[in-house]
Amino acid sequence: MLEPREGIPPVIADEAALARVIAAFEAGSGPVAVDAERASGYRYGQRAYLVQLRREGAGTALVDPVACPDLSALGDALSGVEWVLHAATQDLPCLREIGMVPTRLFDTELAGRLAGFPRVGLGAMVESVLGFVLEKGHSAVDWSTRPLPEPWLRYAALDVELLVDLRDALEKELDRQGKLEWARQEFDAIASAPPPEPRKDPWRRTSGMHKVRRRRQLAVVRELWQTRDRIAQRRDVSPGKVLGDTAIVEAALALPANVQALAALNGFGHRVGKRQLEQWQAAVDRAKALSEAQLPQPGQPVTGPPPPRAWADKDPAAAARLSAARAGVSALAEQVGMPQENLITPDTVRRVCWEPPAVVDAESVASALAGHGARPWQVEQVTPVLVEALSAKEA
Repeated sequence: MLEPREGIPPVIADEAALARVIAAFEAGSGPVAVDAERASGYRYGQRAYLVQLRREGAGTALVDPVACPDLSALGDALSGVEWVLHAATQDLPCLREIGMVPTRLFDTELAGRLAGFPRVGLGAMVESVLGFVLEKGHSAVDWSTRPLPEPWLRYAALDVELLVDLRDALEKELDRQGKLEWARQEFDAIASAPPPEPRKDPWRRTSGMHKVRRRRQLAVVRELWQTRDRIAQRRDVSPGKVLGDTAIVEAALALPANVQALAALNGFGHRVGKRQLEQWQAAVDRAKALSEAQLPQPGQPVTGPPPPRAWADKDPAAAARLSAARAGVSALAEQVGMPQENLITPDTVRRVCWEPPAVVDAESVASALAGHGARPWQVEQVTPVLVEALSAKEA
């Protein structure tokens, strides 16, 4: 499919045009297909730079959330309508920022996982389920570009063109497999989930951190990461365009004594100006000046069980329970035809195996699973497997 059925719609970039779109979509019928394009890798943060919608009776709309930053009236007009998204959890945070929050949704990617499709990208799903090949060349472009080129707009319109058709076909397939109620519970859980908590110590996710062992070096990573983040936010560019993770780790390991030593490291070479080198060296120097008490601890505080590789030493019985549980979950996932992590999250299995109920029976295990956020369908499917694993003779 190379062209949207009604051609490429104009980009909505003023309040009058937005009001017409809101009226048209409110008057439309059936589910609404929704997608958003971000500028990951180009801009700071994950804001939406284009929102695409399609609904029966309203056609397709491409809305510019830079020109129209408050889309809450559009979100309100679609309240109670089922929104169809592909990989909903990726788009919901940026849609929430502009006032668009679904009360009901259908996630075609998650539906594909539950139905056992081996490839669940939108292009692969549309091809295998509907028999259309989508042109997928512009997913990683800089969507903050203005004006947006016509080929990009064509691609964006095609992303929602067949989403409701895909939803309808997947609903039938899930129903055929007896999984439609499972899917509905999953979709409800996504729609009702609160926004995620801000990540604690995000600097610890710097790529290559496993090489950084000493606390003073960790402090350098933290200082450089935080300095980079402030600059990236101020300039509205992706942090990686300001300074690469590799350079941050290199500086932390080397603890350069001055700007000349810093300039000799990978990532701080000839393209980095003198002023920039000085600000990076100042960050290194701040970390070097910290007292021992101010230095970060090597590991993040662990909540929940230790890493499974340590279980055999710490608690051999728990390791045996986990091994049995994993084998049982794996067999059940194969039997019902879906990835293990969609049947039950590995973290939930670990937590129940590390601290099982005092009395292991169907009721106590079901209660433990529900307490860790498992949906009713997951509890029903997985409880018998875990009861067996937890009741097995301890090694």
